Amino acid sequence: MAHHSPRFLQIVESVRGNIRECTVADVQSRLARGEKFLLLDVREASEFAAGHLPTARWMGKGILERDIEAMVPDPATELVLYCGGGFRSALAADNLQKMGYSNVLSMDGGFRGWTEAGYEVVRESGTGN
Repeated sequence: MAHHSPRFLQIVESVRGNIRECTVADVQSRLARGEKFLLLDVREASEFAAGHLPTARWMGKGILERDIEAMVPDPATELVLYCGGGFRSALAADNLQKMGYSNVLSMDGGFRGWTEAGYEVVRESGTGN
């Protein structure tokens, strides 16, 4: 696991009480059942290209607030955000809620938790694990 600075961890912990989180197993089960929600990868573009969850769309945390309304005009749309481990997605979920998005979840454990669980990963070539 990456080493994160104390101030970064402090800001992540400060938003955790304001957001809803789910587990990687929750997301995998919902995908397997064919449930409808927008799975949004908020990592860097290079991270997304190296591998991402099935059906995920990319919108990096750096441009999320600027571009989200064009991709998701309805603030009631169910959004599940993930990043590498669940920290950036927690911060992103908090900001989206501040923008009026009312149905936002952050996937705790992120891409790392997903791959550790052995779930399918999509690569740019379109092949999975």
